[in-house]
Amino acid sequence: MLQVQPASGYAGDVSPVLAFKWWQAGEAMLIDVRTDAEREWVGFVPGSVALAWKQWPGMAMNPLFDQNLKAVVPAGKKALMLCRSGVRSIAAARRAAELGIEAYNVLEGFEGDADTQAHRGSKGGWRYRGLPWRQN
Repeated sequence: MLQVQPASGYAGDVSPVLAFKWWQAGEAMLIDVRTDAEREWVGFVPGSVALAWKQWPGMAMNPLFDQNLKAVVPAGKKALMLCRSGVRSIAAARRAAELGIEAYNVLEGFEGDADTQAHRGSKGGWRYRGLPWRQN
């Protein structure tokens, strides 16, 4: 799917493949809104911007999110929000839109949807689609 799907409160939803194309073309910044621990344990996308939406302890809102987001997304570029499964990134995309940034949610997130056993990684997502990532 290489089309933008309409969304409420932000520019739209995009597939990991379309997000990757825009990012590689220099049209967008890829913003990883997962926690530091998630990126460390599960993996990350080299070259993406690590900017947690919520953070431990207690999954509190990142008080520097707005300030840091405005600092890393140049005028005229899209912001592609990536989280684990594509839920937190919706909230982050809405907030970015409120700040005047053209923001998109990356559908399926980094790990994809959970399967019948509640495991992730086999039903879509950035990794499953074979897009660049690594683990420390």
